[in-house]
Amino acid sequence: MLTIRVIPCLDVRDGRVVKGIKFQGLRDAGDPASRAADYEAQGADELVMLDVSATPEGRATAVETVRHIRAQLSIPLTVGGGVRALENAGALLDAGADKVAMNTAAVDDPTLLTRVATRFGAQCAVVAIDAARRLDGEGWEVVTRSGKHRTGLDALAWAREAADRGAGEILLTSWDRDGTRSGYDLDLLGAASRAVRVPIIASGGAHAPAHLVEAVRAGADAVLAASIFHDGDWTVDAVKAAMAAAGLEMRR
Repeated sequence: MLTIRVIPCLDVRDGRVVKGIKFQGLRDAGDPASRAADYEAQGADELVMLDVSATPEGRATAVETVRHIRAQLSIPLTVGGGVRALENAGALLDAGADKVAMNTAAVDDPTLLTRVATRFGAQCAVVAIDAARRLDGEGWEVVTRSGKHRTGLDALAWAREAADRGAGEILLTSWDRDGTRSGYDLDLLGAASRAVRVPIIASGGAHAPAHLVEAVRAGADAVLAASIFHDGDWTVDAVKAAMAAAGLEMRR
């Protein structure tokens, strides 16, 4: 049985960790490198860093921030935000990322996923999908540009296409649940896990270990959280202990 990964997320803007609700109202949550070191010491299996202002500002991800984080980190690191070309992906991998996550640019040009997977390997290509419940309540659509643009693109169809194009993993965020601490969108996770064969990282809405357990049972292969760690409500090790007590196979 594969162990379930617990992944803290660092949303970074201007070299600082930030956190908000539905990608808005961002507040300062510390230094990225220090946070990364703390979470590794607590037992994090991997780390995700997303440069949340790169796409809105039309620039590449801050490579120096990635270097600073890698200097403090030995576990796998996924980096996203502003990845628009092979050159951006290569620069992040050279700076210390193990995987690159693509969101808006991949929706705008799906061949980007194919090119990154072909050049660097599927294990390096992560598609980040921000999914919002459709206004009529029927299914989910992809939102891009930090949640500012509803694309009309069916989230599950896009997940299937992204996997077919070479994405080795899906970082699936419920826009409706992000930062709300109301639990993951289990319907979304279940539907996505049935739609694709590649691993799915659940994101958006964690408040307590029970929510992470629910996400795994709904079909997630890994669980990502931010607020519960940044605010000191839970340590990674405490979350993993609670998940293990619930019967899940965890790396301790």
